[in-house]
Amino acid sequence: MESDIIYETKIKYTGVFNLNDLYNLLYDFLSDGGYFVMEEGYSEKIKAEGKEIEIKWTCLKKVTDYFRFRLKITWRLFRVVDVEIMKNGKKIKMNKGDLEIKFTSVLDRDYEHKFEISPFHKFLRAIYEKYIIKNRIEQMEEKLVEETLNFVNNTKAYLELEIKTK
Repeated sequence: MESDIIYETKIKYTGVFNLNDLYNLLYDFLSDGGYFVMEEGYSEKIKAEGKEIEIKWTCLKKVTDYFRFRLKITWRLFRVVDVEIMKNGKKIKMNKGDLEIKFTSVLDRDYEHKFEISPFHKFLRAIYEKYIIKNRIEQMEEKLVEETLNFVNNTKAYLELEIKTK
């Protein structure tokens, strides 16, 4: 299998948010987009200034028998405390702290290892990719970046909405 990091970006946010809602929202965005989301890790540390949380996701989407999109998403939260705010005349529980979500987009080629049988097959794959499907690879890279930006922008929009409705 050949893999290339195509795109990386981060969202940084400080303020009030609902971690549970944000988590579910991004999970649903990814699932609705055809991704299988696996939580690879979750850690939480209690510190004097608040919780420190790290969540790692690997999200896979089979595009063809040859191409697969893989998103690695790392959530890092610092100084997270529970707060109550007034919204529409009601007290609601929220979280307050620093949030950073890193998105890494990876294009996997030959992820089923069909060309891994022998050195000759690996050579054929190189020829196949360089001369036969070069444009197709570029199209896949563009589509992966487009999908990643869609997830990033939806996440940012949710956080902006939270700011405006406080």
